[in-house]
Amino acid sequence: MKIMLRRGVKGELSVYVAKKDLEEAVITAEKPGLWGGTVTLANGWRFQLPEMPGDTLLPITVEARRLSEEGGT
Repeated sequence: MKIMLRRGVKGELSVYVAKKDLEEAVITAEKPGLWGGTVTLANGWRFQLPEMPGDTLLPITVEARRLSEEGGT
């Protein structure tokens, strides 16, 4: 699923999912460098991010895999 990652003026990270017209804050990231790990959004959705260089500039649109939620879809 294509998602856009961006960083706000205060440094907060968010994800925009155009297909769902959804923007949510990232509340946890598995890896400090972000890339290649999972992120969890405020609504509970989890995405597996692709491997990218650590100095990749934001905002960027990437193909990420949405992981199933615990106990649900």
